[in-house]
Amino acid sequence: MFDPFLEELQTGIQARGGISVEVPAGLEHNQSQKGSSTIQSWLWQVPGFRRWRVTRLDAGDSLQVLNSVAYPDFDLDHPLMGVDLLWFGARQKLVAVLDFQPLVQDKDYLDRHFDGLKDLNARFPDLNGEETMRSFDPNQYFSSWLLFCRGGSEEADRSLPKAFSAFLKAYWCLHDEASKEPSSISPGDVERLQNAYDVYSAERDPAHGLFTSHFGKEWSDRFLHEFLFPASQPA
Repeated sequence: MFDPFLEELQTGIQARGGISVEVPAGLEHNQSQKGSSTIQSWLWQVPGFRRWRVTRLDAGDSLQVLNSVAYPDFDLDHPLMGVDLLWFGARQKLVAVLDFQPLVQDKDYLDRHFDGLKDLNARFPDLNGEETMRSFDPNQYFSSWLLFCRGGSEEADRSLPKAFSAFLKAYWCLHDEASKEPSSISPGDVERLQNAYDVYSAERDPAHGLFTSHFGKEWSDRFLHEFLFPASQPA
């Protein structure tokens, strides 16, 4: 279901000079005991980013998942990039979240970095469902203009591919523009805020339960703290 999205994302990363780096041993790939689901992850070193991770879960008609988060270098204060796509084939149900994830909710910061996402939010009305804000604290690492959808096959086949391509293009443009301007947040504070994002996300990540159901608690705990959100590991 999401293979074309995965290919588009990783082709774009490579076009920007991305180099694949090692995922922590044992976390790069796993298969459920029943053999009905597989998960594969990639870690990229990309100029301008300190970390870019990608995960693909294939559980056949039961579930398809594509997840990615990009962490800019600490000397860049622009938002993280977050992608979460889930397709429940038996129910023909799509859940999609595409966001520029802000480090802070300060008005000046949002004015500097979110014109591109605001435009996408207006261009893709099928993907601007306001009900998502009930699921997340709007003051913590999510923007008011995220692209969000709880839909079906029509949105998955027609709206999402165009929105996904436009979203990636807009994020690269955001990165290019932000790289030309001095950051308003110091590198030390960017590091602190990105680490806090990992801690916050690890505590609330709904996918952890899903991974546990497919691959067991021990592996999923490692995956959560060592790969998805490594700054959340206990000191």
